[in-house]
Amino acid sequence: MNIKAFKYLSPLIIYILAWVSFTQAGWLVWIPLIYAWILIPVIELFFQPNEKNMSATEAAIAKKDPVYDYLLYIIVVFQYLLLFKFLSVIATPNLPTLDIIGRIFTMGLLCGTFGINVAHELGHRKNKMEQFFAKALLLTSLYMHFFIEHNKGHHKNVSTPKDPSSARKNEILYTFYFRTIIFSYLSAWEISNKEVLKKGHQKWSVKNEMLQFQIIQIAFVGLIYFAFGGLATVYFIAAAGAGIALLETINYIEHYGLKRIETTNGNYERAMPRHSWNSNHALGRLMLFELSRHSDHHYLASKKYQILDHHDDAPQLPTGYPGSMILALFPPAWFYVMNRKIKNLEKNSA
Repeated sequence: MNIKAFKYLSPLIIYILAWVSFTQAGWLVWIPLIYAWILIPVIELFFQPNEKNMSATEAAIAKKDPVYDYLLYIIVVFQYLLLFKFLSVIATPNLPTLDIIGRIFTMGLLCGTFGINVAHELGHRKNKMEQFFAKALLLTSLYMHFFIEHNKGHHKNVSTPKDPSSARKNEILYTFYFRTIIFSYLSAWEISNKEVLKKGHQKWSVKNEMLQFQIIQIAFVGLIYFAFGGLATVYFIAAAGAGIALLETINYIEHYGLKRIETTNGNYERAMPRHSWNSNHALGRLMLFELSRHSDHHYLASKKYQILDHHDDAPQLPTGYPGSMILALFPPAWFYVMNRKIKNLEKNSA
């Protein structure tokens, strides 16, 4: 067992802080958001990125160590426990408005950081149990179609005009939300419809995975409504929406302005490390289970999170993911920083 695996327990700090948010009042309700969006980005400004990779021997050991997988499985349990706690307390009569808002955004943080991000990692696995866990996590964000579109659409079309999840140069984050959310959903239907027809079934057959996902999600929302009431259901949907916005903000910064070259036969060059923005800032890497080493993830999608590598030719974000996401909320500042980086990349590749 590799003792280094236990550094990935650190994201569970957010669950502990979320429990505080759901059980306390006043400024303590906001403590997970202060930790994620103020403390971590500020700390990362004072620490240099860590570009060190594991040796081949270390990577081989880490790849086989089941502790890294168990840490992801634990997330499924914690996610549902905290969702239950959120639903139990959010509709308490006479809650201050600021406490309600803080708890909704805290649950949204859990939905984006764990409900979608850890599902992203497990969704790339071939093991059926791990894929089931991925879908269960996505259910907490009402974003189950991500399982289809990300694996079979985004990874195929990344950094091309065909991919709704790849932000174009000078595209503002807020318009990107509409494009990526709508067209990713439609893309998932298209992929699922083609698959079910290829297998000899009708589009509206229960064999259609997208149809299955819609039924499951509607049933899940209905269950919440009957168990916790209409107000709690509205707050849950709002939290899921916040989680989706968090995920799509990550998508925005991961491929902003990067393009794969179209070949003479109408296809595109293979996705390489240079087609994804990377970040080696340690805290952001741990918080998101190495998602910020995104260049290597797109280069080899089957690679487990614990052995993702730094590539010297991968373009680097100005700071860690949390800080870069905050920067993206301010388009003029984002364009000022990132368009210069793109210009330098184009100059160096000319």
